[in-house]
Amino acid sequence: MQLFALAGAVGAALAYFFDPDNGRKRRKVAVDKAGKYLRQAGQQAQGASGQARALKQKATHLKEQQKPQPDDVTLARKVETEIFRGDEVPKGKINVNVEDGVVYLRGELEQHDLIGDLEAQARKVQGVLAVENLLHVPGEEAPAKPE
Repeated sequence: MQLFALAGAVGAALAYFFDPDNGRKRRKVAVDKAGKYLRQAGQQAQGASGQARALKQKATHLKEQQKPQPDDVTLARKVETEIFRGDEVPKGKINVNVEDGVVYLRGELEQHDLIGDLEAQARKVQGVLAVENLLHVPGEEAPAKPE
């Protein structure tokens, strides 16, 4: 039964495409539409491969690559750039020194909680080995540098 249905469908398709009056036009339209669908499929495949390539690149470069240890002056400038970003940080009252990768923060701040925030920001900078926080609030004695 299925064989007869298949044979009937093939016969109808042949009659449709090889009709003496409109067969040539129908074949031309069918070839054009098939080409259109193949081109669209190719474009979608290229788009999918491009997205896959981009995801691979993104996954490969998620972690920042390790860089050589910067010199002390460069590291001090990097730390200053990070900790002086906020408007609430008094830039003229804080001194940043670096010795052998260890950051020394010195100065006097009005807000006690800002002292801890600045230390945490300095620790996040790549290349900082340690942070010695010598910041203090007015009225407190300034901590001494450990020897």
